[in-house]
Amino acid sequence: MTDQTASVLKAGQRLASTVCTTQVIIIKAAEEFSLECGGHPMSADLSGGEIGTPADGLDAGTLIGKRYVLPESEAVEVMATRGGSGSLSIDGVVLTLKDSKPLPASD
Repeated sequence: MTDQTASVLKAGQRLASTVCTTQVIIIKAAEEFSLECGGHPMSADLSGGEIGTPADGLDAGTLIGKRYVLPESEAVEVMATRGGSGSLSIDGVVLTLKDSKPLPASD
C-alpha cells in the first residue's frame, strides 16, 4: 500500500481530518500507507483546519471511540478519538469497524 503520499505512521500518533471533525490515534501500523478521511489525506495538525467536504461515497462518517481496520488485514488499526462526517480509508479502501471480542463469562 505504498504510493507517493504514503508515510510511516507510528503507534500513538494522532491525525486529524482536513474535511471534517474526525481525529484518530494510530493503534497499529505495520507498513507505510496514506490514511485518508472523506477522500483527503489526514494531517498531523490537530488544530482543525477544515477545508472542503467529504467526497461522495466516503461520507458515511466515523464514530468516536470505535476502532477501524483494513478489511481482511491486520496491518492497520486506528481508533477514532473524535467523530466526524468523513469515512476513513487507505488507498480508496474504506476501513471497517473492528469486531469486538466477547468478554469471558463470569459464572
